[in-house]
Amino acid sequence: MKNRLVTLIGGGGFLGRYVAQELLAAGARVRIAQRDPREALFLKPLGGLGQTQFVAVDVRKPETVARAVAGADAVVNLVGTLSGDFHGLQTVGARTVAQAAAAAGVGSLVHISAIGADPESPSAYARSKGEGEAAVRAAFPGATILRPSIVFGREDQFVNRFAGMIASMPVVPVLRGSTKFQPVYVVDVAQAVVAALGGDSARGKTLELGGPDILSMGALIRWIAGAIGRDPVIVELPDMIGGLIALGGFLPGAPITRDQWRMLQRDNVVAAGAEGLAAVGVTPTPLNAVAPGWLVRFRHNGRFGARAAA
Repeated sequence: MKNRLVTLIGGGGFLGRYVAQELLAAGARVRIAQRDPREALFLKPLGGLGQTQFVAVDVRKPETVARAVAGADAVVNLVGTLSGDFHGLQTVGARTVAQAAAAAGVGSLVHISAIGADPESPSAYARSKGEGEAAVRAAFPGATILRPSIVFGREDQFVNRFAGMIASMPVVPVLRGSTKFQPVYVVDVAQAVVAALGGDSARGKTLELGGPDILSMGALIRWIAGAIGRDPVIVELPDMIGGLIALGGFLPGAPITRDQWRMLQRDNVVAAGAEGLAAVGVTPTPLNAVAPGWLVRFRHNGRFGARAAA
């Protein structure tokens, strides 16, 4: 990757910052493209002089995407949303990025999708992701599509959100406690992106990325509680009540949309026979190996509580 110019569309987000770090460490030049580049300036000190660039982009505006990918050797599309304009960002935007990359003669394109992406899904999120994959394939057949399960890391809005709920509530309600997840470490996903850009082993393929552990929602909540030294009453709600909560749009401690409720109806795990992290030479990291290091802030008395418990 040394001296190659890689455009990261949405590079200042949760996953993007880790992809940027891996690329900078590999000697690549990185162009961070997002709606407000100022929000990504924290990445500038991570590279050498002139190694990072910043540009404004809106994937729903083709002229901005064309500017962002001009002259790039590779492009990574990291844009996604859990609410709002699913179709515009995850379908139309995905098509726009792939078409612009092809028109600019970009050598490699990595598109970040999600496990569960399906054009026929009742969930607008999963449906737009599936339609986006099809659009990318049509415009840039050699693209690598990565479908991660739930991505966890120091800044994530999944494990940390539940840790906050558990730390602040004596009773923790759980929706769809039996739904299974295969949480994947953000650094592993970032390394998979860089590996896919740097070789041909994943060119034109769709990889499903999951960690070494498969946990039900209920088991995950209990694991988080144990990791932060809390012992709340954990109540797995029946679907009838869960559906009503989703209809109202709010679970105590965290919002839940109707679309997210639809997504919870399916397990979020790597499909049998699917290629994954091993295809790009990445060994998955267990949740237990890294998460306690940042979840410690949710313990009683923070790090001092962790030492006392130890």
